[in-house]
Amino acid sequence: MILAIDTTHEFGSIALLADGELLDEMLLHAEDGFGQILYGHLQRILDRHGCRVEDIECFATASGPGSFTGVRVGLACVKGLAYAVSRPVVAVSNLQAIAAFGSGPLRATVLDARRGEIYGAVYGADLNLVAPETVMKFPRWLETLPVGPVEFVSTDFSPFRAALWTRFEAAPVVEAPRALAGAIARIARVKFQEGLAVDPAEVDANYVRRSDAELFWKEI
Repeated sequence: MILAIDTTHEFGSIALLADGELLDEMLLHAEDGFGQILYGHLQRILDRHGCRVEDIECFATASGPGSFTGVRVGLACVKGLAYAVSRPVVAVSNLQAIAAFGSGPLRATVLDARRGEIYGAVYGADLNLVAPETVMKFPRWLETLPVGPVEFVSTDFSPFRAALWTRFEAAPVVEAPRALAGAIARIARVKFQEGLAVDPAEVDANYVRRSDAELFWKEI
């Protein structure tokens, strides 16, 4: 049984997976962050299925990219629960989770990174990276995409469609749902079965870019 959470954006989610079957997925919305509401929702989803934290074999969390505070909230929650019951953790990139909703051989996943930039990556049908995760302007990112039939996958592609070049005008676009926890749980299950789940202490964030504090800090 795997419990997965995503708190990296304004719309988050929680999912419960058992024997490869998605038992439940709950979409969450928290404009002011998930710190105050997350644990209550976790308890509700466990209660709904007659589960305890001790029944969870592996915990999974979205590791980013996304809100720096949101990423930390999710990591802290999963690490704390995993420590408490001596279970391993799998951290999953949001971009990889989004790629799970595609169907093409090359899946270019994209998220709004603010400041006129995007988080982007390219995954294959096996959900392994073909082009690394990066943050940059959308037109510049298009220049880096591999040659071949590319499928764009995003939770909201509307801000980027007008900037597509002629080469990509006919490329299919898949809209992934806002709730990514179910996809995170499925990816985590595969990694758990492959022995890739790790001790909670080894789990780290996947910010892709540095925080505002790091970007604008100046040594005095």
